[in-house]
Order: sequence, then structure tokens, then C-alpha cells
Amino acid sequence: MDKDTLLSSFGKWVAPLNAKIISDWTTETGEDKYVKKLTTLAYLLIFMDAQLNQRKALRDIVTEIENNEAFQKELGITSISISQLSRKNNKLSPELLQQLFVDLVAQVTRIRTPAAGRVGTVKLLDSTTMSLCLSKYKWATYRKTKAGVKLHLRVTFCDRDTVYPEKAVLIPAKPSDRTQMDALIDETGATYVFDRGYVDYEKYDQYCWDGVFFVTRLKDNAIVEVMDEFPTAEGSVMTRDRMVKIGKGAKQMKHVLRLIETVDLKGNPIRIITNRFDLTAEEIGDLYRNRWKIETFFRWLKQHLKLTRFYGEDENAVWNQILICLISYCLLLLMKLELSTTKSLLDLSRLLKSNLTKSWEVFKAAVFRKPARTSKGRQKVVKS
Repeated sequence: MDKDTLLSSFGKWVAPLNAKIISDWTTETGEDKYVKKLTTLAYLLIFMDAQLNQRKALRDIVTEIENNEAFQKELGITSISISQLSRKNNKLSPELLQQLFVDLVAQVTRIRTPAAGRVGTVKLLDSTTMSLCLSKYKWATYRKTKAGVKLHLRVTFCDRDTVYPEKAVLIPAKPSDRTQMDALIDETGATYVFDRGYVDYEKYDQYCWDGVFFVTRLKDNAIVEVMDEFPTAEGSVMTRDRMVKIGKGAKQMKHVLRLIETVDLKGNPIRIITNRFDLTAEEIGDLYRNRWKIETFFRWLKQHLKLTRFYGEDENAVWNQILICLISYCLLLLMKLELSTTKSLLDLSRLLKSNLTKSWEVFKAAVFRKPARTSKGRQKVVKS
């Protein structure tokens, strides 16, 4: 018998979690020493279920455990207290979850390696800020009246339908985006696409020296020295294509860049700069337009894994929850890739929630079930 047939849908979903990483961590740190109920693994399973099902508070999590026998069997416990959940959430180091996230990213990469074509490897960078109540999250001071944390993310762009998170940096919201460029941009030969928040002429020069490619927007007040101009294709949405130097005096870049001008859907001018001269202006424009994929990813996390509500106020609790959201997303993507289904991740997550404690075979049947409705709908009757 296939071992997968013995798994519940929940068990199959979390199966890619690297048990050795968890075991090595708990042995080294003594995290689970003398723990009878809420082991590190049980904590992970509980909070991943909470994110997937969008539980509103720790009390809702406890109620679900106490009233769901099937979930109790998955966890190996029959009850837990709010205080136990809170203590574990505050105490556990995010370093363990970061290791699990990196391992899952490696699994996704092995299955869904980006196609190597003319454009090459493309990575998208951006950050998202989550506002918090200043009186409860004083460690995350952002402005005079509010607190906040910022998730800097690098996602790999595979195709129009597939992106996945590759590297995450979690910091308080106050530092600017460009302070994290060294952490996110580190691969020679790849093309990084990012917005104007990451502007840094000195680093742009370094990328040119190192063979790192980038595509980004130019700020409106940037000083531009035109070196040469290239013709644009007739009928192209790209209005100008020039070779330029940006900056002035001692702050002027040493390398020349390419400046492409176009307009957005509302007719507003857009200036895109890049150090790639081997692509057409239209290809550069397409690269920058694909940057919205990371915005869609952030929206997905916030709407469907509820990365807007936190179960704890401690710094560890906040970082842990953000990482659990990223881990949950990677597990959903791995499930989608294994099933080779065309269903969206949202549809897959909805089916998973409704079949969570049912068998894996039941869940697969639900994924591949054809729509029951065969009617073409109301048809217009043509009178003779």
C-alpha cells in the first residue's frame, strides 16, 4: 500500500517539513526538555492550522483543539491552554523557522527550477509593512503614533503563473528599504527587479562590476546625462531608449546605464533604468511590469493567510507568525506542484481546509473532481 494513502490531507500537507532540522534544533537547544504536551512540532502544526483556517485568537485555537478529535490525533494531544500556547509562541526562536523556510525553498527550487532562456533568472524584490499598536508593540517603534514591522522579500519569478518566496528579512519598519540590498542581492548573473525604494547609485556601480543585473524605476528628480540614443521600434509603447549616466559630480555613477521611457495604463510617464543592453526595450518593459507579481504575493499572504493579525505581542511571536505564513505558502505550492494541478493556490487552500482531517485520497479526488454542472446555462431561444 502506498504510504501516502495512510496520511490525512493535513499530514500530507505538512510532510515536507524537515523533521531532522526540528530534531537537531530541539536536541541542541533543549527546547523540548521536560515538555509533555506542547512540543516544538506540535506548536508548528497548531499554528500552521491556525493560519490556514484564519483563527482570530489563541482562544479560537484552543477551542478547535478541544472540539476536534481528528485534529487531536494529528497533534498527539487532547487539550492545551492559552497560556501554554502564548509562552511557546513568545519563547521559540525564529531561527528554527527560518531554517525550515530555507529548506522548503530548496525543495521548491529542485522541483520548479526557473527556465533558463534569453532573459535568464529573474528575482523580484520588495517589502511590505504591517502596522501595529504602539502601546502593545513598543519594541517595533515606527512613528510617533504607531509601531510596525517590515518584511523584505525576494521572490523568484518562474513564469506568469508561478512565483515563490526565496529569501526573507524581517526588521522593524523604520529602516529604509535600501539598507537590506546587500542581504537580498547576491547572485551573479541574475536580474533583480525592484522599485525606487532601493535606489543606491554606489551599489548600482558595484553590481555592474560584479555582473549582477538590475531593472528599476528612476526617481523623478534624478540627474541624467545622455550619452547616446537608440532607435525604438515603430508602434512600440517604448517612447525612448537611451544610454545615460546618472548622478552629478562626485556622486555620478562610473558605469553607463540604459534609460527606457514609456507610459503606464493611465498615460503617466515611466522611466526605467537597467544595466542590461542585450534585451530589447520591450523585454525590459515586460520585466519591470512583472514586478507587480510580488505585490500580488504580499496581498495573497495578507488576505488568505491573514498576515495582518498577530497572536502575540512579543518580538519572537511576531517573527514566528510571519515565518509560519511563508512556510505555509511553500507547503501549499509544493502540494500544487506534486499534484500537477492547474487549480490556483487559493482554490487548493480552500479544498485543503474543507478536507483537512480527511484522507489524502479523498482530498486528491476533490482536487480532480470534474464540475457536476454540465449545462451551458440559459440559452437564448430563437423564435421561428
